Amino acid sequence: MFVYADNAATTSVSKTALDAMLPYLTDYYGNPSSLYAFGQKAAEALTAARETVAACINADPKEIYFTSGGSEADNQAIVSAARLGARKGKKHLISTQFEHHAVLHTLAKLEKEGFEVTLLDPHADGVIKVEDVEAAIREDTALVTIMFANNEIGTVQPIAEIGALCRSKGVPFHTDAVQAAGHMPIDVKAMNIDMLSMSGHKFHAPKGVGVLFARKGMLLTNIIEGGAQERGKRAGTENVAGIVAMAAALKESCDHMEENTAKIIPMRDKLFAELSKIPHSKINGSLEHHVPGTVNMCFEGIEGESLLLMLDDQGICASSGSACTSGSLDPSHVLLSIGLPHEVAHGSLRLSIGEYNTMEQIDHIIEVVPKVVEYLRSMSPVWDELQKGQRQHLI
Repeated sequence: MFVYADNAATTSVSKTALDAMLPYLTDYYGNPSSLYAFGQKAAEALTAARETVAACINADPKEIYFTSGGSEADNQAIVSAARLGARKGKKHLISTQFEHHAVLHTLAKLEKEGFEVTLLDPHADGVIKVEDVEAAIREDTALVTIMFANNEIGTVQPIAEIGALCRSKGVPFHTDAVQAAGHMPIDVKAMNIDMLSMSGHKFHAPKGVGVLFARKGMLLTNIIEGGAQERGKRAGTENVAGIVAMAAALKESCDHMEENTAKIIPMRDKLFAELSKIPHSKINGSLEHHVPGTVNMCFEGIEGESLLLMLDDQGICASSGSACTSGSLDPSHVLLSIGLPHEVAHGSLRLSIGEYNTMEQIDHIIEVVPKVVEYLRSMSPVWDELQKGQRQHLI
């Protein structure tokens, strides 16, 4: 049986999105900046897509900027707030230790330019506390940027409360909503969000297209120069087909969010319940504040990479919090940030399921994972030492 359980990494393109985009690849392929009617057909599609995306998050269409994805949107939002703040003598930025690297690397770049960055530690449950944000805000704070939902452990942050705090302090607030858009309700007005990033391929649109929402009054700094597209804030001929597909996919996801969530949560909870029966295993992140489809667990005494390869042999696509970099295995910065020791963080598994998954596939995962963990432990010198009492169990 083939099981795709890595939807937090990317999703398949839905039939709705594909049907929406095809005409703009074949019949209406004109450049939307062209003045003739053929090009204006594409321009009209962009306008309609902008209106659709805006409606899904309760924004104004003029606050929607199309990008190449979440990373570009994160970069532009953070750099824009930093530049605006610097002009006012404010060069302090606040974020968290477990952000996506699109945020962390942008902040690191700004740090080299003289900005001061405060990275808040998430608590052990993977949630940022509002009081920690409040304590970090200073007179010279130019931006607070905190992700909506964590991409590895699936924990959801108190975005509305943080947004209200930032609004009361007069500090711009950006959230990376890549893992939340299409899966959780988002209302940028009610949540006091000034800027928000999303990426189409996380909710059944094609890769290479995303959105930056920027509230009216937020002055954007150009990341890409060369044209007047996106009201002069993002140069380059628009990916009309991708944008149309993204708008269609987002609307479909939002329209069916309640029923999709009702289907996904029982599958997720069954995974948690059954995989937790594996001895010396640990669930990562709060189950109370959680996206519907993400399961992140650690199994002591094994390496996540080996687990993934053996699951692949059994037809299961999953991911690990570990990343192979320059030949060395580094544990996930997310898992380390919530206090997991290196030895435990190495043995992580992320399963991210969606509405296209079935309970039969979940049962297959539940059947396979314990066997693979047991097999890997049987070959592990670390597990052998744990069993003999030469090491102490950490889980």
